[in-house]
Amino acid sequence: MAITEVILVGGGGHAKVVADCLQSQGTIVKGFFDPHQGNLLGLTCLGNYQSALHTDVPVIIAIGDNAVRERIARHEVKHRYFIAQHPSVICSQYATIGEGSMLLHGAIVQAGAVIGKHVILNTGSQVDHDCVIGDYVHIAPSAVLCGGVEIGEGALIGANAVVRPKIKIGKGVVAGAGAVVVRDVPDYAIIAGNPARVLKFNEPK
Repeated sequence: MAITEVILVGGGGHAKVVADCLQSQGTIVKGFFDPHQGNLLGLTCLGNYQSALHTDVPVIIAIGDNAVRERIARHEVKHRYFIAQHPSVICSQYATIGEGSMLLHGAIVQAGAVIGKHVILNTGSQVDHDCVIGDYVHIAPSAVLCGGVEIGEGALIGANAVVRPKIKIGKGVVAGAGAVVVRDVPDYAIIAGNPARVLKFNEPK
């Protein structure tokens, strides 16, 4: 079997988790691109984000900020994208995973789920049957999406949040940690609480 190599775009805390995930699945991480050129688990910094345009090795945009990840994918890095999936992930053969997405330690994805591009399913998150998750979404650690939930592009579902079945969450929504979402949420709303309520709205980006 051919040895798979990948390069990370990003060198922060989230990149550490993604690098560990990739190495655990037997992938060679050749280095990372980051303008700050920090220390990332002993890996070599290969230049800034734009330098990724000149590599023929698949990349993953290992940046936790949804807006930054989207900007880089749309405007700065046009390349082959790799999917990171830790060996502890439980992912149905009937789920669909988009390019560049990251399924981290202990995540669960059930049958019929559709995961978009450059999505983060963080540690211990759960995506149940027939959920549809848009591009550039971040499902934070231990968040739970019950069956049939729809999440719009660029949304952030905070740690330990729970979304009841068939709820629709709009684009750019931020659901605070521990939120219990029991009704549909409009685009760009910031919500929190149990049950979750709209606190204010972000400006569309």
